[in-house]
Amino acid sequence: LTGGVATRLREILADIAHEYGLEILAVEGMPDHIHLFVSAPSRYSPSQLANLFKGISSRRLRQEFPPLRRCPNHRHLWSDSYYAGTAGTVSAETIRRYIETQKDTR
Repeated sequence: LTGGVATRLREILADIAHEYGLEILAVEGMPDHIHLFVSAPSRYSPSQLANLFKGISSRRLRQEFPPLRRCPNHRHLWSDSYYAGTAGTVSAETIRRYIETQKDTR
């Protein structure tokens, strides 16, 4: 998830958000995962959001970058796991700052 792949991933995530009426508040790409802070209507569960972003981005990236088709798992670009939390006890700005500082911890 570096170079052109990282750039294209950000574009794909923005496209997905726009298409489904979501708002990406922060995103930070790491070499092997991403941190994504999303505002979404309550009709979407966290698992639906994870599946939506992971499924569409995996399919598009693997179509556009053939070497990604040969990832170790062979069937999936992303792992099955994800972490989801809510911003209820901290401010959105605190979460945004956390995600943005992750690029400095690589």
